[in-house]
Amino acid sequence: MPRCDDGAVRPRFSMYRPRVLLVNAYFDDLRRDGGRPFSAPQSIGPTYLAGAFHPAHCEVRLYNEQYSGPLDDPGLLGWPDLLVLTGLTVAFDRMRQLTAYARTLNPRVIVVAGGPAVRALPRYSARFFDYPCTGDIEELRDVVAEALGQRYQADEMFPRFDLTYWFGRIAYLEASRNCNFSCGFCSLTGEGQRYRNYDVDYVRRQILALDKPQLLTFLDNNFYGNNRKQFRARVDMLRELWHERRFGRWTALVTQDFFLGEGNLALVREAGCMGLFSGVESFQDEHLRRFGKLQNTPRPQTELIRECLDSGVVFAYGVILDLTTRRLRDCHEELAYITGNPEIPLPAFVNQSIPLLGTPYFHECLDKGLLLPLTKLRDMDGSTLVTYPLDPMDEVAEFLRGLPYLRGYRRQVMRHTLGFLRRYSRRLSPWQLAIPMSSAAMTVAPALASAPTRLGFNGASADRRTYIATTETLDRRYRPVFAVSARYEDYFRPTMVTDAKGRLAESLIPDLGGFNPTQQGVESTQRIA
Repeated sequence: MPRCDDGAVRPRFSMYRPRVLLVNAYFDDLRRDGGRPFSAPQSIGPTYLAGAFHPAHCEVRLYNEQYSGPLDDPGLLGWPDLLVLTGLTVAFDRMRQLTAYARTLNPRVIVVAGGPAVRALPRYSARFFDYPCTGDIEELRDVVAEALGQRYQADEMFPRFDLTYWFGRIAYLEASRNCNFSCGFCSLTGEGQRYRNYDVDYVRRQILALDKPQLLTFLDNNFYGNNRKQFRARVDMLRELWHERRFGRWTALVTQDFFLGEGNLALVREAGCMGLFSGVESFQDEHLRRFGKLQNTPRPQTELIRECLDSGVVFAYGVILDLTTRRLRDCHEELAYITGNPEIPLPAFVNQSIPLLGTPYFHECLDKGLLLPLTKLRDMDGSTLVTYPLDPMDEVAEFLRGLPYLRGYRRQVMRHTLGFLRRYSRRLSPWQLAIPMSSAAMTVAPALASAPTRLGFNGASADRRTYIATTETLDRRYRPVFAVSARYEDYFRPTMVTDAKGRLAESLIPDLGGFNPTQQGVESTQRIA
C-alpha cells in the first residue's frame, strides 16, 4: 500500500465505489480571493484526468478554483477517498494546503498531484503527496490500478466533459500535446517532452461529446505543430463539423511559423476559425532571440498581425518584459508603441519574465546569481519581481504595481480602442471584436472584467503588496480557514526557492541540480526595497 511521510496507511478497495475529487488548484495573480469565472482560458486539467477513472465503478467530482474560488468547504474536502490535484507552477503551495485540509478531515485519503511544479520537484513533492506524478496524464491510470484496483481504471482515457461544470458557451479541449519549439522561459522546454498530435478521429470524438458550444477553444501549446498533413486533416475535420453546426466558431494557439505558410489564414477562416492566439512576447527582435523565440523573427510581427486581422481572423497575444536585461525606459517605449498603434490589438496580458523551475532561463538566473533572496515559489506569478533588475528596486516596484492596469496609458488605451474599432469594424464581426475589447477591459479593470459580480473580496491588497519577492506579502490562503492537524502545519509555509543569501533553497537542491551560486557583485549594487 502507498504511504506518505505522515505514516498513514492508505486503503485498498474491493466492491465499494470510491469517491474521487479532482481539483484545479489556483492562486490569483492579483492576490484576490474568489473565482474568476470570466477569465480565459479556464483549466481543462481535471477534465482530462477524470478520464482515468471507470465511470461506472467510481463516483467522480471536479472542482475548479479558478472558476469557483478557493475550495474551503469541509464537506467537500473531507468527501473523497482519492484526491487528485493539478495546477500551474505557482499553485504548488495551494496543492499542499488542500492536501492538509483533506488529510485532517480524512486521514485515509490518498492524494495524487501533478503539473509542472511536481514534474520539476519530484523529490520535494514526495514529502507531501502519496503519488507525485511526473509523466503524462495517462500515468494516472496506473496510479488508479495501484491505489484502488484495476476495476476502477477506465478502459479508455477520455475527457469527462459531462462533469466539467465551468464549460458553457465556451468549451476547451486539446488536439495536440507539448510544443515543437524550445523557448528558454517555457516549462515545456525544461521538461523536454516531445510534441504529439492526437489522432483526428479522437479530436472529432471530443467535439461530438460536447454540447454544441458557441465557441470551441483549443488549448494546445501549438495547434499548428510540425506535421502539415496532420494539421490540414484536422482543419478539414473542423470545417466538416462546423458546417454541420456542431459548434459556433473556434479559436486556437499557434506559433508564428503558421503565418508564414501561404494560404493558412484562408484555410482556417473557411473552416470556422474566428481567432488565433500567438506568443508575440516582444516587438523587438533582440529580446526574442534572447529567449530562443526565433520563429517570431523572419517577418515583422506587426505586419503579420495586420494581415491576420485584415483576413477576418482575430489576433490575440501576450507581452513579456525581462527586467534583468531591459531598462524601464525601454519597456515604456514598447508599451507606448503598442498603445499608439491601432493596427494591432492590445495584448491579452503584459507580464514580466518568470524563471520557471527547471527551464534554461531559471538555471541561467540561478547560475548568474540573479534570483532575489527569499524568493518563494508563490512569487513566480509574473506580477512579482523575483530577479535583480537593471533599474532601482523602488522604481521597478512602482512600475509593477501599475503594470496589470497599464497605469499611465489609459488615455492611450482609449484612443487605441477607438482607432482599432474604426479600422476593423467592417472586417470583424461584433463577436470577434469582443475579444480585443475584452483585452482592453482586462487592461483597464482586470478584477471587474474577470469577475464582475464578485467585487467584494480581497486577499493581499495592492497597498500592502511590495511587488518584490524578498519582502512580498503572502495571500491569506496561507492561513488555514479551519483547524488542521498539527502534523500538517508546515504545509501552509511557503515553498522557498532561494535562501536569505539568494542561493538555491536547500530543500530544492536534490531536484534542481545543486546549483549554489554566490551573490558577489550583485548585492553590492542592489538594495532590497
